[in-house]
Amino acid sequence: MDKMGIGIIGCGTIANASHIPSYLKDDRSDILYFCDTLPDRAREAVERYGCGAATADFRDVIGDSRVAAVSVCVPNDMHAPISIAALQAGKHVLCEKPAARTYAEALTMQAAQKESGKILNIGVVNRFNEGVNRIRGIIEAGELGEVYHVYASFRAHRSIPGLGGRFTTKAASGGGALIDWGVHFLDIVMYCCGDPKPVTASGEAFCKLGRDMRGYAYVDMWAGPPDYDGAYDVEDSVAGLIRTEGPVITLHGAWAQNIGVDEMYIDFMGTEGGVRLLYGAGFKQYTAKNGALLEISQSYAPRDMFGAEISSFLDSALSGEKSAANIDTAIITARLMQAIYDSSACHREIVLA
Repeated sequence: MDKMGIGIIGCGTIANASHIPSYLKDDRSDILYFCDTLPDRAREAVERYGCGAATADFRDVIGDSRVAAVSVCVPNDMHAPISIAALQAGKHVLCEKPAARTYAEALTMQAAQKESGKILNIGVVNRFNEGVNRIRGIIEAGELGEVYHVYASFRAHRSIPGLGGRFTTKAASGGGALIDWGVHFLDIVMYCCGDPKPVTASGEAFCKLGRDMRGYAYVDMWAGPPDYDGAYDVEDSVAGLIRTEGPVITLHGAWAQNIGVDEMYIDFMGTEGGVRLLYGAGFKQYTAKNGALLEISQSYAPRDMFGAEISSFLDSALSGEKSAANIDTAIITARLMQAIYDSSACHREIVLA
């Protein structure tokens, strides 16, 4: 069969580490374009991978009839406009997480998918993680009994990315620790628990440790060196409580905290057992049997979740069938994050049901 023409829009870290290698490994895809507003990055991608053409204008990509699908790997403020333009041009879209800066923007993306009849997936890659899917299976099988409470911790000591840059400028990113890290943790929780309907949300987002940019002490800084003339108007930590028609979800996240321990895990607590998932690693299951307390560990072959994500996207583009990563599902997390931000702004609980 003819290969599917692919356009890579945004040639930064996530594109080079995950999207591009995964497309190259799939015999159904043919990368035709590398696009980046920094022309050298697009040209370097052409030279590195030995395929495609370089451009600085995404309109060149979506205007080519040979291109059937695109990966949108650009900063958050460009997710909605580029994804919508691509859908309107008749392209299938895989847009990196978060879907958008706000729930309202995510809704416009979902509407564009419906109007176009094309596929819009969001980069909620943990839905293709082997351990996450095993936990989902454990919960579905009833091994934990009633899962009544889930706690998510995504906390680091001093890890604000690119202080003063796009990550810490709300107009560009939409937020801080919650929208950057919390999107993954909340999505895992919702996916494993069967996407229960949200009822209420309450939270507080704190802009504390990074506010004095020149006085902020750190060991290293991912996403580039600090720009002290830039902005810092996002949260470096967040706390939240979400009630659903299933479990209650509590969360505590921090790019930066004055506790020198990184804690990246999710606890699923049920009446018959519990699971602790170490983010990016394995998990342990806890239960009781015959009067004894048990700890259960599983060993399994690792799965290339980014490869599985791209493969699933191509499956959807070819069949028209929506996957677990479709905007129709991923938008739930966008709504939850918006509710936590709104609750923090007005200092009261937000009713969602």
